[in-house]
Amino acid sequence: MTAMARQEALSLWHAVSRETRLRPALEGELDVDLAIVGGGFTGLSTALHAAARGLSVAVLEAETIAWGATGRNAGFIVPNFAKMDPDAIKAHLGPERGERLIEFAAGSADLVFGLIRRHGIECDAVQSGWIQPAHSPVALEKVKSRAGQWAQRGRPAVVLDRQETEALTGARGYAGGWVDRSGGVLNPVAYARGLADVAEKAGARLFEHTRVVAIDPIADGWSLKTQTGSVRTGKVLIATNAYGGRLNPELRKSYFPLKIFQIATAPLPREVRSRLLPYGQGVGDTRRNLFTYRFDAENRLISGGMHVFGAGAERRLPQTIRRRLARHLELPDLPPLAYGWSGMAAVEPDFLPHLIDLGPGLIAGRACNGRGIAMTTALGKVLADWAGGTDARDLPLPFGPPSPMPFHSLLRFAPNALLPWSMLRDRLDKTA
Repeated sequence: MTAMARQEALSLWHAVSRETRLRPALEGELDVDLAIVGGGFTGLSTALHAAARGLSVAVLEAETIAWGATGRNAGFIVPNFAKMDPDAIKAHLGPERGERLIEFAAGSADLVFGLIRRHGIECDAVQSGWIQPAHSPVALEKVKSRAGQWAQRGRPAVVLDRQETEALTGARGYAGGWVDRSGGVLNPVAYARGLADVAEKAGARLFEHTRVVAIDPIADGWSLKTQTGSVRTGKVLIATNAYGGRLNPELRKSYFPLKIFQIATAPLPREVRSRLLPYGQGVGDTRRNLFTYRFDAENRLISGGMHVFGAGAERRLPQTIRRRLARHLELPDLPPLAYGWSGMAAVEPDFLPHLIDLGPGLIAGRACNGRGIAMTTALGKVLADWAGGTDARDLPLPFGPPSPMPFHSLLRFAPNALLPWSMLRDRLDKTA
């Protein structure tokens, strides 16, 4: 398989995005202010914002830009948290730190779309909102509270009744929902490649096929060794999320790796497309077994699902997701699958973004938990502050040493193993 064919096989987004020039591997020695391990959203946003501050920056990507979770997600821009609402976050972190984290998330979608407009990044971006329909009356009361808490902070959060939810989503059966009008959708590979280009224009240096094999302390910072070179730097950001491999075993044991599958159908007919999501929003409902859908620029219908253990599950799951789409959206003639792919998400036990202290001037940032594009872009902006001298404890995210989970070799299977129970509870909610 050629390098280009291998890229296209990673996801729909790699297949349809414009070709990008390949960047060189690091050769020899390099001295910079900031070295970033990982060429995804976190690393690229940090590189852009740090370089714009005048810092010398090197991004070291083991594969190619957007190879990992950055290029394998569904392209939703969601400026809120996967589990906790603002009031719960303040109770969890305390009023002052909690409010700072809430503010960090609240502006994250606007930051993404602002960067796209400012730098002319072509990535099929549509800022028409993110909708969360409620799958049951109990869930509706929760989303009403959620929307109210965000609206109190000046966010464009609006509660939807049953009829409004059906009109906006094209799906029947929801009790209602809410929409954050600052959210939206885009092509994540095209967005990442655009960020990479802009970061380079700002002065950052990007290297592909440059796997970091060791990070060692030296007198004035850190030395990063690759297979063909080395970097001396004052500060290091590990921005690999669930794709860090064996680089830091302690870090790897501090999150749940969650395997998620995505599919895209062949394009839908115009008359069907006009009924579903007529304004182009993205949808992620309140089910524990999350149901999501959106369209891309060519009217392909995109959805995802988590892996269920069992013989042949990985082969069956794409068709299972397609059947779920057809059932929930009442599409008996849903076009066949055109693309199917999977990726790994790093899920924190509390589902919040975190900064991990790995030593003086050595930090890891994780902000996904199903909200990757918005949160990681915003994370890059605050990490540039850290690279410029701000104490990590003064940043708006929780900061502390890694907390390896006991029995991680077993616990890491928990999210997928519990999926059948979650599906049963979703069905019980509908009948309660």
